[in-house]
Amino acid sequence: MREVETERFVAAPPATLRRLLTPAALVEYEGSFAARGTRTDGDATVVTVAGGGLEFDLRVVETDDGWRYEQVGERGPFDAMETTVTVTPANEGSRLRAVSRVSLGLPVPLADRVAGWKRRGELRRLLDNVAADV
Repeated sequence: MREVETERFVAAPPATLRRLLTPAALVEYEGSFAARGTRTDGDATVVTVAGGGLEFDLRVVETDDGWRYEQVGERGPFDAMETTVTVTPANEGSRLRAVSRVSLGLPVPLADRVAGWKRRGELRRLLDNVAADV
């Protein structure tokens, strides 16, 4: 697995970001897939996403300081993907941080590096789009 992370200051308080960032909104802000629907599964929200000829589920759990989500099932673009997004107060705004672990599950050299590169781009888009929206 490859771990990638990115963070950004956002000029909005954590409470504003927590209201804005629903499980479906997290997907939409990443920009690669569209949220097709959500359903509750215990303490999680399962978001069905689609795009690029794929449709799969992400299981999103709200945490004390943000969200944790992972690809579930075998239909997604990665062999495995888990992401944590955290919001912490900072300088009259918030520090938004996204960390993702990703694997393509292929015996090809550099496969996970390519997956990490793609995932880092999605996380940067997430943070940039949130910052532009508040």
